[in-house]
Amino acid sequence: MSVPSITQNARPSTFEVDAVNERGETVPTAIAGEHALTLYLDKRELVTLMTLGAAPEHLALGYLRNQRLVSRVDELAAVQVDWDTGSVAVTSRALATRGVTIWDEAEGGNALAGRLDRRTVTTGCGQGTVFGDLMDEIDRISLPTGARLSEEVLYTVMDRVRRHESIYKVAGAVHGCALCSNSGDSRGEILRFVEDVGRHNAVDAIAGWMWLESVDGADKIFYTTGRLTSEMVIKCAQMGIPFLLSRSGLTQMGYEIARRVGITMVGRCQGRHYLLFTGGERFVRQPVTAFA
Repeated sequence: MSVPSITQNARPSTFEVDAVNERGETVPTAIAGEHALTLYLDKRELVTLMTLGAAPEHLALGYLRNQRLVSRVDELAAVQVDWDTGSVAVTSRALATRGVTIWDEAEGGNALAGRLDRRTVTTGCGQGTVFGDLMDEIDRISLPTGARLSEEVLYTVMDRVRRHESIYKVAGAVHGCALCSNSGDSRGEILRFVEDVGRHNAVDAIAGWMWLESVDGADKIFYTTGRLTSEMVIKCAQMGIPFLLSRSGLTQMGYEIARRVGITMVGRCQGRHYLLFTGGERFVRQPVTAFA
């Protein structure tokens, strides 16, 4: 499979400014970066994302994938980030080779235009719309029925995320997402960790990385610090990941969609505490040890 050429133009994740503490002392303090990044697909402006800038190319790819604007990564020729103009230009192979934009393609043009016309306002921070009908893909998603998540691996993921070096520990003001292994000797290992000013940016950046690297989601676990809304559940399902964890809570629609697609969803993951909400048939609880 041909993959697009991409730039590697990450921005610094933190910046130092002066703040005054409760004793009147000036204290150099790290704050999270935030940058406007306008996404163009074949020269057509789609959206401006407010982002940390840590993985802008993967963010652009994941956005296109999760908004269902591009169906295959090999349709794309290049992803180029230019911070001087605050833009990321995604070029399709159709434009690069034949001079025809992806919008003009006979099979996809009308469908893409229709998705641009239909927007659903969501609860995303850092991102507030999803193109097309939010529920279009739900009944076509198939997750692996034989996958299992053990309580031991759940605790391993929680502990590794807690100990992971992060921008949040230094500056706060960001959400984090982790893609973890659920196979072999590497169960619970963090494969990819992304932070951004919005949780949807973080999940999109991981989705873009998975797309680019042809990473399958069937034997993976997804962890987020953000709440589990309908759109977060749909994005996880679109990546083919059967296990979704969060240290936060969930919404009613997130719960209903997780039940509908068969995701095992666990919320309030902190310390040794968790709440299993859906997909209990895939969860393997450890035997309770009796103490004398």
